[in-house]
Amino acid sequence: MTLPPLRQALALACLGLALSACSPLTAFATLTPTDRAQQTGQGLAYGPEPRQRLDLYAPPQGAKGAPVAVFFYGGTWEDGRRQDYGWVGRALAAEGFLALAPDYRLYPEVAYPAFLEDGAAAVAWAVENAARYGGDPSQIVLIGHSAGAYSAVMLGLDRRYLQAAGVDPSRIRAVAGLAGPYDFLPLEGETVRGVFGAAEDLAATQPINLADAQAPPTFLATGDSDSVVRPRNTEALAAALRAQGVAVETKTYPGLGHAGVLLALSRPLRGRATVLADMSAFLRRHTQVAGPGDKVAARQTP
Repeated sequence: MTLPPLRQALALACLGLALSACSPLTAFATLTPTDRAQQTGQGLAYGPEPRQRLDLYAPPQGAKGAPVAVFFYGGTWEDGRRQDYGWVGRALAAEGFLALAPDYRLYPEVAYPAFLEDGAAAVAWAVENAARYGGDPSQIVLIGHSAGAYSAVMLGLDRRYLQAAGVDPSRIRAVAGLAGPYDFLPLEGETVRGVFGAAEDLAATQPINLADAQAPPTFLATGDSDSVVRPRNTEALAAALRAQGVAVETKTYPGLGHAGVLLALSRPLRGRATVLADMSAFLRRHTQVAGPGDKVAARQTP
């Protein structure tokens, strides 16, 4: 039997580390070829808690006034670790960004909105520290996949979290959400109910209800085979943002499932879909970053 390309890549990776009982994602992160980039910081603290740490990646030639990309991984708000996403940080750095990959506190240790507060604290760290690593703290983009896409989009839409962390929301130049849940009431599943069930205002937990004209330019991507977070989430949020006059670009990639949209950022699977190129081009239009092969990339003010 021949496995589909995404499953085949993960299966081969995990086979290589089977004796260490690794997860497929850890194996993929360990064995997959990555983009040329500099890991300029590892386990840097953005808060006092053990999971308030981040890794930092710079372009291969170093950063000089580079826009800052903060990437939030997914895992249903109960799983994930930054070490398994170094290949994402390196891919973004190779596109010209100073890339941050933070951990954040997870359920059941915390519930909504603690992980959003952690995300805002990571952005505050970027504002305070990016310049010393060659980043431009006035040019920040937020990127996330799955539950991480929820965080990236929520931080762009519900500006209270950034403001509480001392961050001027105008520093957020654009947001990119990959296969994110943006409209998921009523709550379904034990974990999701545990994460959000105690919220005083459930409607306010939903990004679709927070779309307004002040939202940053937004890139939303999904796979048409995603059965975990249905593409209607992307379609509904895009429609809500466009109704407010926000610059939105959407992409639906044929044949990709929930994980596939993220894995397409990796070097081995980039040929499956142009997710990295599409997302980077959008972010480039709203920052001053020049990507590989670009002569000039002009900033557009949202």
